[in-house]
Amino acid sequence: MTERVVLAYSGGLDTSVAIGWIAEETGAEVVAVAVDVGQGGEDLDVIRKRALACGAVEAEVADARNEFAEEYCLPAIKANALYMDRYPLVSALSRPAIVKHLVAAAEKHGASVVAHGCTGKGNDQVRFEAGIAALGPHLKCIAPVRDYAMTRDKAIAFAEKAELPIATTKKSPYSIDQNVFGRAIETGFLEDIWNGPIEDIYEYTADPAVQRAADEVVISFKEGVPVAVDGRPVTVLQAIQELNERAGAQGVGRIDMVEDRLVGIKSREVYEAPGAIALITAHQELENVTVERELARYKRQVEQRWGELVYDGLWFSPLKRALDGFVDEANQHVTGDIRMTLHGGRAVVTGRRSEQSLYDFNLATYDTGDTFDQSKAQGFIDIFGLSAKIAARRDLA
Repeated sequence: MTERVVLAYSGGLDTSVAIGWIAEETGAEVVAVAVDVGQGGEDLDVIRKRALACGAVEAEVADARNEFAEEYCLPAIKANALYMDRYPLVSALSRPAIVKHLVAAAEKHGASVVAHGCTGKGNDQVRFEAGIAALGPHLKCIAPVRDYAMTRDKAIAFAEKAELPIATTKKSPYSIDQNVFGRAIETGFLEDIWNGPIEDIYEYTADPAVQRAADEVVISFKEGVPVAVDGRPVTVLQAIQELNERAGAQGVGRIDMVEDRLVGIKSREVYEAPGAIALITAHQELENVTVERELARYKRQVEQRWGELVYDGLWFSPLKRALDGFVDEANQHVTGDIRMTLHGGRAVVTGRRSEQSLYDFNLATYDTGDTFDQSKAQGFIDIFGLSAKIAARRDLA
């Protein structure tokens, strides 16, 4: 029986060429799998037909937009996940979603190998292969660009020789990856970290410097899940999509950073994630109102580790799975409404309300009605600072 390889297929030049390339290099049949995580672009059926025209023996397409939003983006919102305190894990979240479909297709079609189009210096190769190892430890992974030196020049030559139905001349100077949670732009002139981004690279966000009227929005959560926008019920996907439009129109969610890649190098990345940043900002503020102090302090440590695990490709790891349980528990009272003003590239919280609120007006007020017993403060301070006071006596002697 001829060996089969499942290929993560995007419909672009590199993965279209990879179909025939893999067949030539390995003698295997190729099953192409395309997964829609809200990246936009061509119709899935067009992509499926192209894969078959390029030599795939089977081609599957999956509309995973709701699945991606609810099973991958939502946990990131609940975890306030920002790698290096800035990046909302746009690409890192989509990889395990795609991996799940690749492994299922390998099982369905009797494939023993999964292929992807990553290079040898990026994070995505790890995310794909670590995920595949976790869900299908019997599967082997190959990466034509990395393993067989499939350069772009070679890919174009291969496509022209084989007369593949794919454009081979147009090449963006940037490497772009996008999904419903955001968009990542790198390479080209951005590799000089002194160069500022130009307006042409952005698609999800408008120029925040342009004068326009502000947009006020109320986002409602139930146990950490966004359930309504301005009082209208929404799914998680709809919440992200609407905030992408509204926050994006105000230039919210632009990020320009030098980040620490898993492979050990620093890389300049430009992101735009308007919906993600608006939702995480709102969720963080509602947690400030509803989550007890010590739990909130500890959750911030968990959030950082959660983000690192996801960034590093360990979505399916035991630690990540255990931390998910903690994050869900910490969100059980995160229910209420956050009012935000979207304007000038910023999402600014202006109001909070929740039946689960721990904010007690009578304890917080300095006016008439104050129920905080200030007479207890002096004794509390004496005991709280006692150990430092004893040490100071010794050290200053």
